[in-house]
Amino acid sequence: MNKFKIEHWFYKNILRPYLFAVDSEKIHDQMTKFGELTENAGWFLEAQYSYKSDRLKRSFLDVDFENPVGLAAGFDYDGHLAKTMKHIGFGFNTVGTVTAKAYGGNQKPRLLRLVKSRSILVNKGFKSEGATKVAKRLDSKNLQGHTVGISVGSSNIPEVNTVGKAINDYVFTFNVFKNKPYVKYFELNISCPNTAMTESFTTPQNFEKLVSTVSKLNLKQPIFVKMPNEIVSKEAESLVRIGLRYGIKGYIFSNLVKDRGNKHFVKSEIEKMEDYKGNFSGKPCTENPNKLLAHVRTKFGNKVVLIGLGGIFNAKDAIQKFESGADLVQLITGMIFEGPQIAGEINYQLSVGK
Repeated sequence: MNKFKIEHWFYKNILRPYLFAVDSEKIHDQMTKFGELTENAGWFLEAQYSYKSDRLKRSFLDVDFENPVGLAAGFDYDGHLAKTMKHIGFGFNTVGTVTAKAYGGNQKPRLLRLVKSRSILVNKGFKSEGATKVAKRLDSKNLQGHTVGISVGSSNIPEVNTVGKAINDYVFTFNVFKNKPYVKYFELNISCPNTAMTESFTTPQNFEKLVSTVSKLNLKQPIFVKMPNEIVSKEAESLVRIGLRYGIKGYIFSNLVKDRGNKHFVKSEIEKMEDYKGNFSGKPCTENPNKLLAHVRTKFGNKVVLIGLGGIFNAKDAIQKFESGADLVQLITGMIFEGPQIAGEINYQLSVGK
């Protein structure tokens, strides 16, 4: 029995029942603090959770990835875990989403588990300490050798209430981070469904306004656009064509699910969510991103670099993303449900074929 099976068994049978008995956001905050405390014990964490092989290394858009399994934006909002995540096996990790102005988050509860549906209701609304404070924290960490990205969104505050103001807000955050040596890539989050902005950057007109402005910043790092989940192939194709015109070659499929009629929901669980705002991660996010990955790969071939996100709980799920057209994959909910060894476990299975 390999170490990952042991860690997996221990997490699911011993640790997870305790963690899942505690409020989701409370335990997230506690584990974030604990994770940051362990960031300098890399040798121990890697021995427990990581798997390394030259066969897993990837390079896209002049960025080196130790392996193709990354931590998605939405877990490490404020950069506390930027150093830790590599040690537990992730080949890259995204901090954020980070916004220019601080926002304490939408009204609680902001995180609710749907255990049988293997999903989490999310309603954080770009909860962020703000770009300047996050940058100061990351400046204090030794991130040499780490592949860290920053997810950039617009501040979820009343003052940012027009497309023009939101674009300026994005630009501020890009400017805070663009010359930081530890930032290897950016994510452009146009698809958070839990913010107060009434206009969307997922429309071609507004998306072009945004990317045309961002393209003038002369960023050294590549950008990956985080796409909405519930769009059709033609809509995705249209946005990618616009992005490519402005030199953006990276795309992530996809963000959270809104549809509460999704087939992966257990009826008794989703009915209990009736009075709660928010959208859903995990298993309900699986199918449409796979279709979008396949469509965009077919249409654009190697002109684009694609990250598959949504519903990855094991190596089989990751392989499904790769077979659909992804170059890399990201996850969060799979780690929460399956344990901190998940990246190492997936990489082990990708490498040895078991």
